[in-house]
Amino acid sequence: MTLSVEPAFVGAGCNRIVNNVSWGPSGLVAFGAQNAVAVFCPQNAVAVFCPQSAQILTTLPRHKAVVNCTLWLPSNKDAHKVLNAEVHYLLSGSSDGLLVVWEMHLKRREWRSVLQVSERHKKGITCLSGLMISPTKAMFVSTSSDALICTWELIFPSSMSGDCKISCLESFSVGSKPMVALSLAVLPGDTGKVILAMGGLDQKIYIYLGQFTGKFVRVCELKAHTDWIRSLDFSLPVCLDGQKESLFLVSSSQDRSIRIWKMVMCSSLANPQMPLRKERIGLASYIEGPLFMADSNSYQVSLESLLVGHEDWVYSVEWQPPFFDGSKAHQPMSILSASMDKTMMIWRPEESTGIWLNVVSVGELSHSALGFYGGHWASDGESILAHGYGGSFHLWRNTGVDYENWKPQNVPSGHFASVSDIAWSKNGEYILSVSHDQTTRVFAPWHSEASLEERISWHEIARPQVHGHDINCVAIIQGSGNHRFVSGADEKVARVFESPLSFLKTLNHAIQKSCCFEDICEVQVLGANMSALGLSQKPIYAHATGEVPSRLQNDVADSLETIPDAVPAVLTVPPVEEQLAYHTLWPESHKLYGHGNELFAICCDHKGMLVASSCKAQSVAVAEIWLWKVGSWKAVGRLQSHNLTVTQMEFSHDDSFLLSVSRDRHFSIFSIDNSGECETSYRLVAKHEAHKRIIWACSWNPFGNQFATGSRDKTVKVWAIEGGSSVKQLCILPQFHDSVTALAWLGIDRSRNAGTLAVGMDNGLLELWSVSGGQITVGDSESPPFGAVLAIRLSPFLCHVSTVLRLAWREPESHGGDPSLMELASCGADQTVRVFKVFDH
Repeated sequence: MTLSVEPAFVGAGCNRIVNNVSWGPSGLVAFGAQNAVAVFCPQNAVAVFCPQSAQILTTLPRHKAVVNCTLWLPSNKDAHKVLNAEVHYLLSGSSDGLLVVWEMHLKRREWRSVLQVSERHKKGITCLSGLMISPTKAMFVSTSSDALICTWELIFPSSMSGDCKISCLESFSVGSKPMVALSLAVLPGDTGKVILAMGGLDQKIYIYLGQFTGKFVRVCELKAHTDWIRSLDFSLPVCLDGQKESLFLVSSSQDRSIRIWKMVMCSSLANPQMPLRKERIGLASYIEGPLFMADSNSYQVSLESLLVGHEDWVYSVEWQPPFFDGSKAHQPMSILSASMDKTMMIWRPEESTGIWLNVVSVGELSHSALGFYGGHWASDGESILAHGYGGSFHLWRNTGVDYENWKPQNVPSGHFASVSDIAWSKNGEYILSVSHDQTTRVFAPWHSEASLEERISWHEIARPQVHGHDINCVAIIQGSGNHRFVSGADEKVARVFESPLSFLKTLNHAIQKSCCFEDICEVQVLGANMSALGLSQKPIYAHATGEVPSRLQNDVADSLETIPDAVPAVLTVPPVEEQLAYHTLWPESHKLYGHGNELFAICCDHKGMLVASSCKAQSVAVAEIWLWKVGSWKAVGRLQSHNLTVTQMEFSHDDSFLLSVSRDRHFSIFSIDNSGECETSYRLVAKHEAHKRIIWACSWNPFGNQFATGSRDKTVKVWAIEGGSSVKQLCILPQFHDSVTALAWLGIDRSRNAGTLAVGMDNGLLELWSVSGGQITVGDSESPPFGAVLAIRLSPFLCHVSTVLRLAWREPESHGGDPSLMELASCGADQTVRVFKVFDH
C-alpha cells in the first residue's frame, strides 16, 4: 500500500499575547499558536499567493516554547523597497528566548527555517521591530523580559541557492524594568541615522539614536503616560504644508490614552557640541518639547495630540501602511487602535482644524469577555484585523464605494488551549472538539457555489458548549435520532447536549443536502442561553422567540455586566466570532451524577445504547467505569478493574466488548450484553499488564476482536481475543522515537483483514502503518500471520508541534465509500484541530 497525505484543514486559536500577530505585504497573516507559527490568508485580502481565504495554510514547527511575537520582513512600510520579491521572510520569538528566521517562497508555497538564534536572550522575547535597508539587507531590534535589547543585521541571499546570515550588532540592558514595545525607523534628513523608540513598565518612552551598524545612544525621554506603555509605532517621514519632513510616533498605554508625538528637524547648529536641554519636562513644556541632537542637526519633539476614546487599556496602535506612487511612499495620516474594551478605532485629523478624531469604530463594548490584544492594517488599508482574549480573530473590510462601510469577514478560528478530545459526527458531516479553553466547537466543510465550480472550505459553524471548567472528553451519541453528545470536564458531572433546530438547518446549508433525521419537525428547541456561571445552558423554545427576554429589561448599566441573551438563527454563510460566541449554543438535556472526581474519558457504543465514563483516580473504588443507558440516562453498571485513572475506553465494533486502558499499565476487557430488555450484564474477561509505562491509547480493529495499545514506553502492541475469554499478543511495532499518545484503526479490506493504524506521539508527529492478516478466514484456513509495515511518516509541517491527544478516522461510508480516500482528524496540546486527506495509490 502506497499512501500520500494532504492537509484538508487546520483550526487553531491565537496565543493571547500582545505582539503575537503580523500582517505582511504578501497579504498573509502570521501568528503564534502555542509553540507553532501559523500562517493564514484573510478573506478578500490582497495576497500575492492565496489559494484559500480564511484558512490556515500551514503551521511552522521549530519553537519548543510558546511563540510570543512575529514580524514580516519586508513590512508593509518597506514593501516599496523590495517590489515583486518572490521571497519574504518572517521572524518569530518565543518565551524561551529562541529567535527563528523563516523563508517563504510565495509562488511555490514553500516554507523553511533558515536561521535560529538562542544564545542572546535568556528569557522570553516580547517584541520585534525592523526595517529594510536594501533589498538584501535588513535591521531589526528585539527585546525580552530580562530587560535586554538586541540589535541585529540580517543579510538575505541574492539568489535562491544562497544562505541567510545574521549577526548581533549590539546588546544592552535597560535596567530592572523590561521594555515591552519597540519601533524602529530611519531619521528624516540625510543623516544616515536610525531612531529607536521603546517603552515598558516605567511609563516612559525612551528615544535612542544609532547607525545601521548599531551603537545606539539614548537621547531623550518622553513622559506623559501614567501607566505601562503597550505599543509604539513610527510613521514614514511626512511633509505637511510645505514644511520640513516630520516623523510621527504614536504611543498607547494602559492609562487608556493614545498620544501622537511629532519630531521635526529645527536647524543645523554651528556648535555640534551644544549640550542637550536637561530641565525637568512637564506637561506645560510640551508646547516646545525636548530636543535631541543627530550629528549637527537638532530635532525637537512635541506632543501633537492626545486621543481619548477607549474605555480600557489600549494594547495596540499602528499607522496605516503607505500607498506608493512608483517607488515613492506616501504616509496616510490615519491610525488604528485596539483596546481591551473590545473595540478598534480609526483616528484621522480633521481637514479644516487638524484635530484628530475617531472616524471609525468597530467591535462592541465587552459584555463578559475581555477585548483585543492587537489591531493590524492590511497593506491596502481596506481591511483591519484584531485578535482577542478568546484566541479569536476579528476582521472588517471597507466595502463602501463613496463612503466607509466596514463589514465583518470570515477568519480562521479554533481553540486557544490544549484540545483534549475530538469525535466525528455519526454520519461524518462534522467534527466535534473539546478543549481546556472550556469550549466545545463544531468544525464542518462548507460548500460554496459563489464561483462556477463548487468550493469546499472548513469553518467553525457552532460552539455548542461554553463552560466554566476545562473540558477533557467527549462522545457523540450514535444511532438514530437527533445529534447528541456527552462531555466531561474538570467536574464530577457528565453533561448531555442535544442539537437545536437552528443548528440542524445551518448544517443543511453547510453541506448543501439534507443531513437531518426524519423527525426534524419535532425539534422544538431553537437554541440555548448561557447561564451566568457558565455551567448549565437553558433551552430557547421556538414558540417563545417573540417574548422579551427578562434580562433585556434590566437597566443599561447592568446589561454590561451580564451575558447577552442568545439570538439563535439559521446561518446561510459561515459565521463570524460574534455569532459563534453566544448564539450557537446547544441546550443541556441531562446531567450524569456518580463519579467522585473530575471526568477524564468517555465513549459511546456503536448502536447508541450505552455510554461509558471514567474519572481521575488513585484507588480501585474511584477508578471504576460507569455505564449509562442512553435515553433514560440511568447508571446501569459500575465496572471495577483498574487501580488508577482510566485514560481511554472504546467499544468493539460489534459492541460485545469494552476495552479500557489505564495509568496502572494494564488494559481490561469487559464483555457487555445489552441485547435483551433486561438489565445490562457485564463481566471482566481479561486484565493484562501490557506495557512498562502508562498506557495512553487504544483502538479496536473494525473487522474483528483485535486491538492496539500505545504507551509512554514508546511501543505499540497489537492483541487478539481468542475464544472470548483469553488474550494473546500478535505483534509489537518497532519502537517509536517518543511516547505513543494516540491511536486510531481504520478498516480497509475485510477479506484480508487489512487496515491502516494511525499513531500519534508526544512530540506531535504522526505515522500511518499498514496492518493485515492474523484472522481466521472461511473454511477454517489460516490467514497470513499478522503484519505491520510503516506506510508513511507525515512531514513535521503537517503534524502537531506538541502532544497528539486524539486521532479519529472518518467512517468510509461518510464520503461515498471511496476506498482510495480516507480522512483522519487529530487534535493536540498545540491547540489545533487538523484534518488530513489520505490517498491510497
